[in-house]
Amino acid sequence: MKWILALIIIFTSLMPAVAQRQSLDSILKEIQKANPVGKMYDNDIRSMDEAAKGARSWMAPELGTGFWMAPYNTALWRKGADGTSGMGQYTISAQQVIPNRKTLDANAAYMGAMSSVAKEQKKASLNELYAAAKRSYYEWIIIREKITVIDRDERLLEFMIQNAEIRYKNGQDKLSAYYKAKAALGNLANMRRMLENEIKQKRIALNTLMNREKSQEFDIDTTYTIRDYSALVADSSLLSDARSDIKAIDRAIQLTQLQRKVELTKLKPEFGIRYEHMFGFGGLPMQFTLMGMVRLPLARWSSKMYKANAESLKWKAESLGQQKQMTINEASGMAHGMQADIATKKGQVKLFEDNIIPALEKNYQTMQLGYEQNTEELFMLLDAWETLNMTQLTYLDQLLELLRMQVELERILEIR
Repeated sequence: MKWILALIIIFTSLMPAVAQRQSLDSILKEIQKANPVGKMYDNDIRSMDEAAKGARSWMAPELGTGFWMAPYNTALWRKGADGTSGMGQYTISAQQVIPNRKTLDANAAYMGAMSSVAKEQKKASLNELYAAAKRSYYEWIIIREKITVIDRDERLLEFMIQNAEIRYKNGQDKLSAYYKAKAALGNLANMRRMLENEIKQKRIALNTLMNREKSQEFDIDTTYTIRDYSALVADSSLLSDARSDIKAIDRAIQLTQLQRKVELTKLKPEFGIRYEHMFGFGGLPMQFTLMGMVRLPLARWSSKMYKANAESLKWKAESLGQQKQMTINEASGMAHGMQADIATKKGQVKLFEDNIIPALEKNYQTMQLGYEQNTEELFMLLDAWETLNMTQLTYLDQLLELLRMQVELERILEIR
């Protein structure tokens, strides 16, 4: 039994590893989980949230101790022979400033909202990574489709070459078209190598986005969907709800307004209390001091800085509002332009699928039938094949352009 188990283990270890197949959705989830960009923002958010926990802290109490009104002549510290008290005291003191409650509330609201900008910036950065992953993913799919076309074309050319060799031996054909077919077969092999290298590059790009070993082998699910976004109206409402960078500007505006409130609350008075206890020398009785204090920042010479900061933040919020409108206007224009380009490209792709490629396939089939029946020459058949081959590759390029446009529109509208 043990040797059977050992053979199974050895056989399993010698079997070639099957490349893991990943869908686009699984790749995007891996990017969200493992890419350093997300972790960087998570750490920034955690840092700001931790700092916000101390927003309601008071200033540290101040303690003091030392001699109070003590003469340099230490002999005078002692009680006199006639019973008079000595001079000088030793004191301990404590002082605490009590912050204004509205100032604490404003500071807590401001610091609690600091991480909201980073949260939206994280989503915006991940959206850019998702778009890059989608582009590489769809390019990989189209490369696979091109390799499929090459596989089929190699079989067709091999048929032509074998047939031409037989005909030449029988004196029924010329060598010029034969060598042209051989050259075309070599060009296909060269194209295959180039496309296989491009697949390696796409795999490296996706592994990098997923923060994995760059050479890690995996395959992709070659299914894709052409989505219909023609009904979407890319107005300010849609973009404000969809785009994280616009939400980040909104959060920055709110944060600026909260910071302005903090500056304005600094104009409010703050109170404090001070207590001192004195130990008298030479029979001098113990004494104390209890004092209330108030800080008055409303004075003209002390309030100017806070008022200037508040006015500065007001205009900063206005600037951010204009930046938001600029971003919405730019994104709206790009989205509308991309929707128009997608509609045009869909029409072109449909023409290839419904008219151009079927017609060229029938033309090739007709030429092939005529060649088999000795009514057409190899040169004519090869010309029909070249036209079909170039058109199929052009169609795949057009399809890739359509998928890239879809990715770009999804990036603009932040659709995952």
